[in-house]
Amino acid sequence: MKIHAEALLFDNDGTLVSSLESVHRCWTRWAEEFGITPEAFARVELHGRTAVEIAAELLPGDVVPAAVARIEDLEVSDVPNGGVYLLPGTTALLDSLPADRWAVVTSATRRLAEARLAAVGILPKTLIAADDVTRGKPDPEPYLLAARQLGVDPSRCVVFEDAPAGLRAGRAAGMTTVALTTTHQAHELDADLVVENLSALSALVTAENVEISGRS
Repeated sequence: MKIHAEALLFDNDGTLVSSLESVHRCWTRWAEEFGITPEAFARVELHGRTAVEIAAELLPGDVVPAAVARIEDLEVSDVPNGGVYLLPGTTALLDSLPADRWAVVTSATRRLAEARLAAVGILPKTLIAADDVTRGKPDPEPYLLAARQLGVDPSRCVVFEDAPAGLRAGRAAGMTTVALTTTHQAHELDADLVVENLSALSALVTAENVEISGRS
């Protein structure tokens, strides 16, 4: 299958990098600090959501700001401890792209996203983080903002995601979607193309567009 686009928009965690080990360490400690039972915590979906949404689901409203600040501090300080690494195909694909033809669109805060990306040597020219939007995924706002910053029509963008919420955001933005089965099974992912990871894809860059080739 071949997909033609002008810009490529990548989710970060679960798409470009994995930070599951760090996430587990930090959020487990956070839940203990705020008196959240393991049973209550287990019922909450963490992946692909902002810390504000997660905290609001578990804690009283007046506690949420402090709780969000605390988890950001925990996660940023944990980056040097390991547990954040590149997923297969990330380096090869990004290295084949001009800096102004791709962006990272993440549900993490800018401070946390930059720390994790720097740890694995990714320095995107364009980064859309939770701080930049009023509504996170599955709302299309983050991806629409990325397209606007790159100066590309949304219909000419391709979204790369591993989470259902992110894929819904990409579709709602009118973009082509590519799903990676790094954190979810293929039957859970509704996308134009489903692949194991970025190593299943290659990019051919021309003056007009980027041709993405892959196998479903």
